[in-house]
Amino acid sequence: MQRLVAQATARHLWFATAESCTGGLLAGLFTEIPGSSAVFDRGFVTYSNQAKMEILGVDGAIIARDGAVSRATACAMVEGALAHSRADIALAITGIAGPGGGSPEKPEGLVWFACQRRGTQTLSLERRFGPLGRSQVRAAALATALMMLREALDS
Repeated sequence: MQRLVAQATARHLWFATAESCTGGLLAGLFTEIPGSSAVFDRGFVTYSNQAKMEILGVDGAIIARDGAVSRATACAMVEGALAHSRADIALAITGIAGPGGGSPEKPEGLVWFACQRRGTQTLSLERRFGPLGRSQVRAAALATALMMLREALDS
């Protein structure tokens, strides 16, 4: 994370996060780093569907059609984070950390990610971490998010 902040600082790039199942943990990782105020603009914790719609502008029809844990919702979340911030790069996370809450189609441990660098296409990624337990799913989601942020920074 320190390297990510240092590289973004050198390039004068800003980040924003839109988090659901991780509940602000990714934003917390940024703000743990001294000097991150030069690159971290804001974090949106949109745990409920209503928050996704009100704060990020996610269309309720997307959630009704595809569900809160879906590629479409993750992409809409990241687009909303960019639209409501001065960030150059944003990342969204939505998933089912468990225990419970899953279904055969969307099992516990399913997490969708979307990352976008302003002016480029949104990249999305699905991960099925399995029923590792809430803390482990969230930790695995953070590791994937950091990987995606590094890739976006290098693109």
